Amino acid sequence: MHFTRPLAKLIEEFQKFPGVGPKSAQRMAFHILSLSSENVHGLASAIVDAKDRVKHCSRCFHYSAQDPCEICASDRRDRHTICVVAEPRDLIALERTREYKGSYHVLTGLISPMEGKGPEQLSIRELIHRVDSEEVKEVILAISPTVEGDATVLYLNHLLKPLGIKVTRIAFGLPVGGDLEYADDVTLSRAMEGRREI
Repeated sequence: MHFTRPLAKLIEEFQKFPGVGPKSAQRMAFHILSLSSENVHGLASAIVDAKDRVKHCSRCFHYSAQDPCEICASDRRDRHTICVVAEPRDLIALERTREYKGSYHVLTGLISPMEGKGPEQLSIRELIHRVDSEEVKEVILAISPTVEGDATVLYLNHLLKPLGIKVTRIAFGLPVGGDLEYADDVTLSRAMEGRREI
């Protein structure tokens, strides 16, 4: 399909977003064209402002416009527990539950040799420093059970266990409302491993 060059460029840019294919990119581009100039400038301004002002927190590596971030600055958080996540979006998912009241540490990725990402590209050194210098009693590894996630968990456990702190991993299992008969073997075995007393 032939698009005028500025529109083709806009579609091309939208396709760089994760999970956005050609049709979704076209829909977004046409939506932008249907907006008023004021709304488009507002969107562009918000993008530039977020890119300029939002950085990684120097303590936990979450995204924030302030340093330390709002979570690290809060005196209501339990500083004796650190929940380690791969990405800021994982932190947001855990915060939505309103269950966890400790602090966080964002690794900014997972160990993935296939993508050329080793431990030195992650914020692991900073995590070990925090555990060493703060009165941390437990590190919770809230990392997805993928090949990369499991490799990262093994590596972190190897570094953290000698420090004499409790290292746990969140349980994985069946979704609420799921049927046992439709669950795969790995999910069922992890559900059995993560069982707890009631």
